[in-house]
This record gives sequence, structure tokens and C-alpha cells, in this order.
Amino acid sequence: MINALTGFFPSRTVSFYMARSFLINTFAFLFGLVLILQTLDLLSESGRILTYPGNGDAEVWRYVSLRTPQIIATFLPFSVLLGTIVTFSTMNQNSEVIALKASGLSAHQVLAPLMLAGLGVAIISFGFNDRIVSRASATLAAWKKVEYGPLPIDRGDRSNVWVRSDDHLIHVLQIKGKGDAALLGGVTIYERDGAALKSLVRGDLARRAGDGWRLDKAERFDVASGTLSPLGGFDFGQGVRPDQFTLANVVAESMTFGALNEAIGDLRAAGRPTKALEGALWHKLSGPLSAVLMPLLGAVAAFGIARSGKLFLRAVTAMGLGFLYFVADNFALAMGNLGAYPPFLAAWAPFLLFAMIGEAVLLKTEE
Repeated sequence: MINALTGFFPSRTVSFYMARSFLINTFAFLFGLVLILQTLDLLSESGRILTYPGNGDAEVWRYVSLRTPQIIATFLPFSVLLGTIVTFSTMNQNSEVIALKASGLSAHQVLAPLMLAGLGVAIISFGFNDRIVSRASATLAAWKKVEYGPLPIDRGDRSNVWVRSDDHLIHVLQIKGKGDAALLGGVTIYERDGAALKSLVRGDLARRAGDGWRLDKAERFDVASGTLSPLGGFDFGQGVRPDQFTLANVVAESMTFGALNEAIGDLRAAGRPTKALEGALWHKLSGPLSAVLMPLLGAVAAFGIARSGKLFLRAVTAMGLGFLYFVADNFALAMGNLGAYPPFLAAWAPFLLFAMIGEAVLLKTEE
């Protein structure tokens, strides 16, 4: 099995040479893009950062440290595409691809070292996004909310949260604290029989009581009779967990894969919509894997005789295929957020579609 896999690749020397050229070109483009884009971004944001009294160079560099991981995560796939095109164009111009094919290698075998290197880039990208980009995004978003001032301590306070308990709906104006110490303020319980509203129960403060919640000084308004009656202490929300209230605002970009998966489960148990977040969860896998797809899309620059004068056209075609993939990827995610596409389809359809397109172009080029 191992011998069959290693036999699919060119020789170790050639594979290492191709992978090294691909990685050098990729990260050279990434460094250039990050340097230029971070400079432009800093020019637009430095004025806002320094507007806050007491901010100086330290805060500017802090912004750079938080913004740079986001730029790297966004433009790494573009860098892989450009690195692929430059690597293959150079090899084509030097007749190295012709030499490899003359030795009996197929187009897929020529691509194999770059796709394996792309898989390594994808694994690194996933770990980088999960551990560094998510934390940087969460911190930067919180910092922007306070206009680049001192960050407040997150005590779990949330506001305007809806939770479903059986057929009933619970609306809370404000949540303070976490876990069993959470306090619910401004509680309204919409008691329903199926889809029909029967009564409303209101109270100012609710706290954890056993497996549910207890509302102090509650009042019930009966919809049918139009009467308002005091209830005193009122128990509600049996089986409703505190985290179903505190997970009011889930931002996929600011959470790790595991945390987002757990949050989706909590939101689903609370009866809240999760389709957009499920699409974002799948995209945390399909996004980094685009590094494996780029060598396939850029392969059109590798094959064909350079002296035919069509090398530039082939490179432009490869670049066009790559950018079309990113356009389709963003479009599918937008459709997923609107509910037009199922989450799995929104995240994986562009990847699978362009994998088939790249394969078709590769087979046609090889013929």
C-alpha cells in the first residue's frame, strides 16, 4: 500500500524540489499581501485608535497584532493560488514539466507533490484559524465596540434573548452572570397551546431553581378574558439551561471549531435557528482545504508548450478559475445565511464543483 502511494509521486528529489518551490512562492506572496494590506488598513484605522485619550504606539501595535491574523487567514488561499501559478509557469517555461511527462508521469502525478504540500498548508491553516484567528477576532471585535478604549471584563451579561420551552416562548430583557448564578431581568413568558397564545406571564427577576427557573412577583395576563392576576412566585422553564440564555450572540469567526459546534448544539436545544452557524462550522473545514484545490485549478498553467506563446494566457486562465472559486464560495455562504442553501451544501458545493471543473480542464489540457 505504502509502495503504491509513493510510486504515484515523482522521485523524492523532484517532489521535494516542486513542493519547496511551491511553498516558497506561496509564503512570499502571502508576506507581500499581508504587508501591503496591513499598511493600508492601519492607515485607515490609526486615526480612530489614537482618538481615544491615552492611546499611543502600544495600542497601534496591539491593533496590528490582532488584525494581521485575520488578513493572513483571508488571503492565504489567494497566496496558494498565486504560488501555484508561478511555480507551474516557471516549470513550464524551463521545460521541466515536459521532462516529467516524457519520463512517463501523468498530469496527476506531476500535480501530486503540490497537492500534498497544499494539504499540509490546509492543516496548518485550520490550526492557525482555530487557535489564533478566532481569539484575535473576538478581542478585536470587543475592542472596536468600546472605540479602542479599555476592554471591559466579560461577566456574561447579555440582553434581549428568546428561548423556547416546549410550546412556550421565554423573552428576557437582560441576563447577568453565568451558570446557576445567572439572573434573568424583565422576563415575559408567552404561554401557548400549539400555535395559539393563551396568556402572558411577566416578572422583573428570575433565578435558577432546581432544573428550571423561579420568577418573583409574577403576574399573568389571560388573553381570552383580558384579566390580569398576581401569581407571586412562578416556576417555569423546566429543563432550560442557563447557557441557553447566555448564548445570545454567537459569532462564528470569533469561536473555535469545538466551541462553535457546542454553541450550535445549545442553540438547537433552545429552539433557535442554527442554519447559518452550521454553514460557518462546515466552512471552517472546507475553507482551509481550498489550499488542496488551488494546485488543481492552477494546473492549466503547467501543461502546454511554453514556446507556443500561450503560457501567459494559461496563467490568466488559471487565475480566473481560482478567483471564480472564491466568488462562488462567498456566494454560496451568503445563500446559506439566507436559508436558500442547506448548510452542508453552502460550505462544500463550491469546493466540489470546482474540483470537478479543475479535473475536467486538466484532462482536456492533457489530451
